Amino acid sequence: MDWNSYQTELQNTLEQMNGVDKKIEGLVDRIKNLYDRGGILLVAGNGGSAADAQHFVAELVGTYSDRERRGLPAIALTSNTSNLTSIANDFDYESVFSRQVEAFRSLPCLVLGITTSGNSPNIYKAFQESSKYAQHEQFALLGKTGGICKDFDNIIVPSNHTGVIQTVHNMVYHTVCDQLDRLYKGQ
Repeated sequence: MDWNSYQTELQNTLEQMNGVDKKIEGLVDRIKNLYDRGGILLVAGNGGSAADAQHFVAELVGTYSDRERRGLPAIALTSNTSNLTSIANDFDYESVFSRQVEAFRSLPCLVLGITTSGNSPNIYKAFQESSKYAQHEQFALLGKTGGICKDFDNIIVPSNHTGVIQTVHNMVYHTVCDQLDRLYKGQ
């Protein structure tokens, strides 16, 4: 895909995403409510989406654009290689995120899964695990038609092009970061 084709695909995809602004506002409200209850955002993804999970968390814990804002509690479940490899070895790869979610069962958490296909078994299993706990919520950034994760609260990027899906996911979490910066300005 050349630059012009990529740009056209991105524009066409964005035009199909009616109401995404309301979903983003809803997600921001849920994260703020979570933080007001002393909770933690747990973010997971595979491959490029693992990098997105870590990028999103870095913007929250470190800084996005407001260096006066306090660090916000978030953990990328993808970033501790000892956790990932021990869980994959001792259980299976489908459990690498759900086992970590279980460890936070007594805390208010929002589990945010990022999967371009919507069919990542380990993200789905993390959502299922999180659903067991009254203090937990789930939210998914998905692509294509949403896959097996579409029944959880979500934003679906209606494209079959992984790069376009990841670009829009990036736009979504940067919008969330910007709004959280505004809400916690000077705090």
